[in-house]
Amino acid sequence: MNTVKKHNLVVLDMAGTTVADDGLVEQAFTAAAERLGEDPATMVDHVRATMGESKITVFRHLFGGDETRAQEANLAFEAAYGELVAGGLVAPVPGAAGAIARLKEQGRTVVLTTGFARVTQDAILDALGWRDLVELTLCPADAGGRGRPHPDMVLAALLRTGAVDDVRRIAVAGDTSYDMLSGVRSGAGIVAGVLTGAHDETALKEHGATHVLASVAELPSLMAEYEA
Repeated sequence: MNTVKKHNLVVLDMAGTTVADDGLVEQAFTAAAERLGEDPATMVDHVRATMGESKITVFRHLFGGDETRAQEANLAFEAAYGELVAGGLVAPVPGAAGAIARLKEQGRTVVLTTGFARVTQDAILDALGWRDLVELTLCPADAGGRGRPHPDMVLAALLRTGAVDDVRRIAVAGDTSYDMLSGVRSGAGIVAGVLTGAHDETALKEHGATHVLASVAELPSLMAEYEA
C-alpha cells in the first residue's frame, strides 16, 4: 500500500526565490541609510547576513533597539524599494511562474511569503501581475509580526489554508539561511534551498536545507520524484 503523503502546502519566499533580487534589497537599504544620514557601509554586512528576516527587525538591531529610529528607517527602506519596483526593476526568477502553475496542477496550495511590509509586497505582486497567481500571500504582520527565522509565516499559511493536516506535509523553499531555519522550525517535511538569491549551498545546508536546487523552477519535479 502506498503510504506516501503529498506535500500539498508549498510556502515560497519572494525576493531571491521567485522574484529576482539583483541587489535591490541592498540598494534600498543603502538609500534608506543615506536618507537618515547614516553610513550604509557600517550596516551592509549585517544586512547580507540577515537576508530573509523581517526588515523592521533588522533595523531594530542596527539602531540598538531605538524603535523610533528603526521605524523611520523601515519606512525609508520601503519607500526606496517601492521606487525601484515602480522603476520597472523587479522581475520574476526565470521559470518561477511556470513552477507555481505546475505545483498547482499537482494539486498543491501555494503561498508566497516575504520579509517586506505589506505595501511593498503588494507593489511587487502588482508589478509582476501576480495578484491572482496564488491563493494567499503573507508578510510578517499577517502572522503576528514575527518574520523569519521564526516559523510563524509558514504556520500561518497552514492555519489559513487548511491545505494539509500535518506540518510534515509542508514544503518550504527559499534562498536564505533564515528561510531554511523558518522551514525547519515549522516542522516542514521538505525545506528546499535555491541558489538564485542571497546565500550559497553551504549556508543553506548548514541551516537545515533538505535539498538545494539551482532555482525554484526545479521544485515541482523534485517534489514529484520525492513522493514517487
